[in-house]
Amino acid sequence: MKNIKHSLETGISFGLTSGVITTLGVMVGLHSTTHSRIAVAGGVITIAVADAFSDALGIHMSEESEAKHSPLEVWLATISTFFAKVLFASIFIIPIVLLPIQRAVYVSIGLGFLILILFSYYLALKQKLSPLRVIAEHLSVAALVLISSHYLGLLASGLFK
Repeated sequence: MKNIKHSLETGISFGLTSGVITTLGVMVGLHSTTHSRIAVAGGVITIAVADAFSDALGIHMSEESEAKHSPLEVWLATISTFFAKVLFASIFIIPIVLLPIQRAVYVSIGLGFLILILFSYYLALKQKLSPLRVIAEHLSVAALVLISSHYLGLLASGLFK
C-alpha cells in the first residue's frame, strides 16, 4: 500500500508542477510572440493533451528504469501524471475564454503561483521544512521559466516577422 501511495503522489506532484509551469511558460512565450488569443489557447490545449501524454510516458519509463516498482505501481504513476497534467493545464483555458488575452495571462500567472504556493506549503509541512524557504525556491524557478519564456517569445517575434 505504501508503494501505491508513493506512485500516486509521484504522478500527481509531477503532473501538477509540470501542468502549471509548462503551461504558464508556453502562455507567456506565445503571448510575447503573437499577442494572439487563439495561439495562446492552442498552446494551452496542446500542453493539456500532447504534453500530458509525453510526461506520463516519461514518468512511466522513469519508474520502470528504477526496476523496483510493480507494474501496478508504474501504471498508477503514469495515469495519475496524465490526469493531473490534463487537469492543471486545462485550468488556464478558463481565463483565456473569459478575459482579454493580456489580462488572462496575468490572471493565469497569479493562479499558477497560488497553486504552486499551496502545493509547496503542503510539501514543506510533509517534510518538516520551512514553508517560506520551499515556497521561495519553487516560485523562483517558476519565475525564471516565465522570464525566460517572455524574452524568448520577444526574440522569436523579432526573428520571424
